[in-house]
Amino acid sequence: MKSICVFCGSSMGGRPDYRAAAEQAGQAIARSGRRLVYGGAKVGLMGVVADAALAAGGEVVGVLPVSLQEKELAHEGLTELHVVSSMHERKAMMADLSDGFIALPGGAGTLEEIFEIWTWGQLGYHRKPCGFLNAAGYYDGLLSFLDLQRDEEFVRPEMRAMVMVDTDAGGLLDAFAAYQPPSTPKWIERSQT
Repeated sequence: MKSICVFCGSSMGGRPDYRAAAEQAGQAIARSGRRLVYGGAKVGLMGVVADAALAAGGEVVGVLPVSLQEKELAHEGLTELHVVSSMHERKAMMADLSDGFIALPGGAGTLEEIFEIWTWGQLGYHRKPCGFLNAAGYYDGLLSFLDLQRDEEFVRPEMRAMVMVDTDAGGLLDAFAAYQPPSTPKWIERSQT
């Protein structure tokens, strides 16, 4: 596992715990010898995770849509910055460049990104781990809802188990290293009905 993608907020959020989690994640990724892939911006938790990885001696690759570069949101100190034409192209490139995916605290965009990656994994489009860094219990309510989806049989147990959770970035990276994707296909074949 060479590169870890981080999805997170373009704002800092309301607690210092979120900034601390972003710093810890950036440092843990760099110290593990992995490259950080992220959205390329200098603002919010995005900037914090990139700066922490760089300060720890890591490589950081950003992927930023041109519309956000035009708003002067690009981080200028990255190892690599890819400027792409759209959000769709951004997400596809981030997925291609990465071997695992972590969601830190963030808003709708962060959720959209991690849920798309999780869905792609369920469908067998990739076999890469994904998970939540649950800083200060930020994702507790969401994780309870994911369990409800499983309990109500909208998500199979093995698909729910694909999404890992930890409060420590190092613990999440260790879980990623041991990850075994489910062998069961998401969809039941017609011959099985």
